[in-house]
Amino acid sequence: MKLNFPGPSARGLAVNALALFAAVIVAACGDPGGSAAPPPAAKAALSVELVAPTQVEWPAVLAANGNVVAWQEAVIGAEVANYRIAEVRVQVGDHVRRGDVLARIASETVASELAEAVASAAEAEAAAAEAAGNAERARELRAKGFYSAQLHAQYQSAERMAAARLAAARARQQAAGLKMDKTVVRAPDDGVISARRATVGSLTQNGEELFRLIRGGRLEWRAEMPSADLLRVPVGVPATLSGPNGATVTGKVRAVAPSVDAQTRNGLIYVDLPATDAVRAGMFARGEFELARSPALTLPQTAVV
Repeated sequence: MKLNFPGPSARGLAVNALALFAAVIVAACGDPGGSAAPPPAAKAALSVELVAPTQVEWPAVLAANGNVVAWQEAVIGAEVANYRIAEVRVQVGDHVRRGDVLARIASETVASELAEAVASAAEAEAAAAEAAGNAERARELRAKGFYSAQLHAQYQSAERMAAARLAAARARQQAAGLKMDKTVVRAPDDGVISARRATVGSLTQNGEELFRLIRGGRLEWRAEMPSADLLRVPVGVPATLSGPNGATVTGKVRAVAPSVDAQTRNGLIYVDLPATDAVRAGMFARGEFELARSPALTLPQTAVV
């Protein structure tokens, strides 16, 4: 038996060709914004600005570290021992003037000693006046021949002894007066109270510290410097310190240590500081010494890429 399979007709082939052609046309004529890739972004142009160098006086500096300390610190104590402190008038940080009262010591016992000394001096003065009168009469009577030489000498000796006792009594009175004055502890100089150990009710002792005073409120920076750089810093050059809060303090070199430490080979440079609240005694500070200035051409930092 012979089987016949129908083949594709000419009409079907034409329809398929037209459909394929229409699809190609639609794809070519579609919206270019929906499927086309965006164009590459243009690169920004680098702007260039010309800057002329400026000539300035450029400082040559030398950096150092060190501690801020008191220029001179006076230790104040009581000059009378075994007496009770009755009053304390100052606190740490107070500014005082020379002669201001810092503390008072109970003076009742000292006052009685002074009164006794005054009475003894008055008694000795009366005795000396009496002895002087007796010696004067003895001289007059001796001139008239009524007194012997021996009796006259006794009156003269009594006068001198009375005068000596009067001088001793007056010296004791003066000592009692000085002791009375020392019951008031006073500031020996202008300055700032940096420490206080005096408390009301405690007994004073010889050599015991009651207060510490920074004389004049003056501070100094003791910069530690290697021996190789020590001689490069002359007296009088300015120094700028940076405080813990970022504030700067400008001082001046007062002295350079004449010797260096044998272990570290470092020496100290003493810088006087002005009165300021930026630094306090005991702080560690960094600073720079301005050794010299020389002309130099400079550019702003923004000109360096």
